[in-house]
Amino acid sequence: MAERLVVIGGNPAGMAAATNARRGRPDLEIVAIERGSHTSYSSCGLPYVVGGAVSSIDDLVVRTPQEFRDHHRIDVRLRHEVVGIDLDARRVELRALDQDRTLHLGFDLLHLAMGARPNRPSLPGIDEPWVHGVQTIDDTTRLLRAVDEQRCRRVVVVGSGYIGLELAEAFVDRGIEVTLVESGAQPLSSIDPDLGAQVAAVLRGYGVALRLGVSVQGFEGHQVLTSEGPLPADLVVLGMGVRPASELGLDAGLAAGAGGAIGVDLRQRTSAAGIYAAGDCADTYHLVSRSRVHIALGTVANKTARVAGTNLGGGYATFPGVLGTALTRVCQFEVARTGLNQAQAREAGLEFVVGTAQATSRADYFPGAVDVTARVIAERGTGRVLGGQVLGGDRVGKRIDTLATAITAGFTASQVVDLDLGYAPAVSTLWDPVQVAAQEAATLAARALR
Repeated sequence: MAERLVVIGGNPAGMAAATNARRGRPDLEIVAIERGSHTSYSSCGLPYVVGGAVSSIDDLVVRTPQEFRDHHRIDVRLRHEVVGIDLDARRVELRALDQDRTLHLGFDLLHLAMGARPNRPSLPGIDEPWVHGVQTIDDTTRLLRAVDEQRCRRVVVVGSGYIGLELAEAFVDRGIEVTLVESGAQPLSSIDPDLGAQVAAVLRGYGVALRLGVSVQGFEGHQVLTSEGPLPADLVVLGMGVRPASELGLDAGLAAGAGGAIGVDLRQRTSAAGIYAAGDCADTYHLVSRSRVHIALGTVANKTARVAGTNLGGGYATFPGVLGTALTRVCQFEVARTGLNQAQAREAGLEFVVGTAQATSRADYFPGAVDVTARVIAERGTGRVLGGQVLGGDRVGKRIDTLATAITAGFTASQVVDLDLGYAPAVSTLWDPVQVAAQEAATLAARALR
């Protein structure tokens, strides 16, 4: 009898692992369990469906369950939820949601890809039908239906992470009045505060009403109760970040990792033989802080899934770690970061300097040039690049990849200055803003040696 691999989660972290395992093991029986109605779609694209930039949810689907069945011989079971894992018996307990029945499925190999869950604090009224999260296609379908049925005029977005900001923009684009409530002092806590102030100014200029430093206390009668009084809302959308959906694995006895995620090694192996985990439910290694971290990003999910699938298929692969490189567009304004911000560098016990450049995306005499802010954070003395941020108008954000590559390679700020980057007046400046910021950081870092 063929060995059986059970995959929990039909998202990219699950299905990428399953297809990579299939390439290595044509003989393997593979069963994928997904509680929702879709497999392998871009959840990062959901806010753009809400805003209308993407016309249909179907456009986000990379592969359908039938395609996995036909082309990869993967038995995909939709609307099934795994409710328990028995490590000793090597079986999972699952519930068929549309049939209200429970069954058991044995496994030889197990891959955990349950993803992450939106943070939903225990606040009065948080389960009201007009309070929504946006994590899945099914969530988004319900939200769009509610917007249409209620003829929504006012939306309150709670939280200013990537999803919260993208949803705020999406509702403004639909002609809906948007108030964004954030308990912190700035939107996007992953970037430095002074750069967060730039994002706040952009949001206000786009028509988003910001309530910073304001805590949410509950939801009642189509009002959001806050520390500064009630806010009327036809709908509320939660964008308060996510937490790893790791309970299944941890309750079964797997070792916990960083941030409440499932702990894995460089091969994505958990603490139990033959059981792997990848994506948002698993932790990973940070290349700069050199610590275990939980980072919920689609890029990380797909890469760790490839590694897990290769190993499940009998091959050998490792995942070296992450920098937390992320890029988003907020109200036509791009925000990118990699490595450590200043607060994270302090937390890691690193001494650092900061170089910042204000420049343009192309030669300032060329039509279409937009403002760019580039920041390089470097270790004091050595000049080793620890992190960076890039903010600005259309198509400036991908400059962050230069810094991500430099950090991975162990470059100093001086080495970034010396990089042979491309130049043409229509697309860049003679000295790229990232290099200008690196030059300042290199100068400041060197002073520590005098």
